Amino acid sequence: MGAITLRGLEPSLKEKLKRAAKKEGKSVNQMVKDALKEHLGMSKEKKFTLVHHDLDHLFGRWSEEEFKRIQRKIDSERKVDEELWR
Repeated sequence: MGAITLRGLEPSLKEKLKRAAKKEGKSVNQMVKDALKEHLGMSKEKKFTLVHHDLDHLFGRWSEEEFKRIQRKIDSERKVDEELWR
């Protein structure tokens, strides 16, 4: 692997790069590498990025009260029975 130094970057470009990298959760180095690969047609097509919604109607959401009730039950099951460990 080689290293490249970029000189003469305008402060506004440098800041924009930093913000973009932070937004995507990447380092500036990774952001620049990804941008170069994309620009040169070397970026790989992402696999498994297709999101399906055909089964969404089978799933629901808990209300706040349902969540609290379920969480209380889980918490009660997580308690250690001291008498069993004596």
